[in-house]
Amino acid sequence: MPQIPLPSTTALRVLAALVEHGSASEAAKSVHLTQSAVSKQLRSLEEIAGMALFARTGRGLVPTEAGRIYVAQARIALGALETAAGRIAALRGSPNAIRLHVLPILGDRWLVPRLSLLAQARPELEVQFTSHGDTVEEADGVFRFGEGDWPGQQAEYLFGRHVALVGAPALLTRMGGIAGAEDVRRYTVLDHRHTPLRWSEFAEAQGLAGFTPAHMVHFGFYALVIRAAIAGQGLALVPRCLIGEELLTGRLVNPVALGFHSRHGYWFTVPADRTPRPGLVAFRDWLLGEARTPGPDQ
Repeated sequence: MPQIPLPSTTALRVLAALVEHGSASEAAKSVHLTQSAVSKQLRSLEEIAGMALFARTGRGLVPTEAGRIYVAQARIALGALETAAGRIAALRGSPNAIRLHVLPILGDRWLVPRLSLLAQARPELEVQFTSHGDTVEEADGVFRFGEGDWPGQQAEYLFGRHVALVGAPALLTRMGGIAGAEDVRRYTVLDHRHTPLRWSEFAEAQGLAGFTPAHMVHFGFYALVIRAAIAGQGLALVPRCLIGEELLTGRLVNPVALGFHSRHGYWFTVPADRTPRPGLVAFRDWLLGEARTPGPDQ
């Protein structure tokens, strides 16, 4: 397949300036080039496109349909490059700046409540979190849920394999309690669609052949599963690390300590082919220390 020629960033900046100002002279001023240089860049773009990108009218330069398509993508490309340059500059200026990608439920229920401890232990660290529009690859470190095998990543296990069966005290009272695993069949159970933790795994661990609950309600987020369990809408399977406070306060209970040890858990990963900066090393050391500190939610 023949390689498609790509425009330079200078040409893309000229294109955006021409659309904004409508004249070569004004565009030249905004990008700090001569008018002849602007015209040359435009010609090179039109050669690559194979058609005119602007029409010359009494109102100045007006983008053609091809020009509008080109400039829309040019703005995206320039914006991405500016964002990358800004982030690289920030990292270059501070070896203690780190960007983290965190699963929402883990951030809300485990990491964010501990950030004050991090600030006390390592006040020099500048922790930032990726936003919804960012990709995982933009982060220095990523929190993941699974079995610990991600190609190209060095993974450190944190916690989460201890999965508890939980419910609201009022629900258990209303339904006559739970004396053993067989009693779970009488209950409505709450299911997280997108987690590898399954009620079949619980049934296998408890020796429940042909396990079928009275009813199953599906959710897309752990936060909703936990909310529904607290509201007494059913029983849930949740890693203990996410519900330590609810178990301590009695909002949720773990009847007769039912649960199972899963193959899946929470991990912290960093790219295996990238030398971590001092800030990331310090954060990882702190994180592993916190994760391995014994506690009721671990």
